[in-house]
Amino acid sequence: MGKNKQKGFYSTNPNFQFEEDTFEEQETLFNSEQRLYVSIDRKQRGGKEVTLIEGFVGTDEDLKNLGKTLKSKCGVGGSAKDGEILIQGNLKDKVYDILIADGYSVKKKGGN
Repeated sequence: MGKNKQKGFYSTNPNFQFEEDTFEEQETLFNSEQRLYVSIDRKQRGGKEVTLIEGFVGTDEDLKNLGKTLKSKCGVGGSAKDGEILIQGNLKDKVYDILIADGYSVKKKGGN
């Protein structure tokens, strides 16, 4: 079986060309056009708190760069994937202030 053949696909059209769904990353919006939400999350983390940043619109690379900046400025670890940034610890106010200073539109979610 050749590299370009799809498993489990059959067409009676001899001129058929399989069209792959191409996923295009969404262009990153300007900081002022972003609407980010900052909250504290404790779910499925063994009782440990993380600061959760949601709502980022843009490429994975830009998301990771923002996550890296936040982790560096907060002096903690974390991760950035699937459109979310996790910062270890309860740093909602500090993250909020950093994002506002960088020109983002930010809302706090949840209590505390």
